[in-house]
Amino acid sequence: MMDSREQLLKLRNSTGMSRKEFCAYFEIPYRTMQDWELGHRSMPGYLLRLMEYKVRMEKLVREEPDN
Repeated sequence: MMDSREQLLKLRNSTGMSRKEFCAYFEIPYRTMQDWELGHRSMPGYLLRLMEYKVRMEKLVREEPDN
């Protein structure tokens, strides 16, 4: 099972956004996001679930090319 840091990285990578773009989109301070991704602080689980929901509902996940 992935920890919240790994899940957050996977979510951000799935959108193709840079950390700066992701922060701007979710209105999260860059330093907070950096601390979460580097594992210096842990993010609340409910927030990760809300972010995953928003990404899914707004169809921000990049489609993987067919091989």
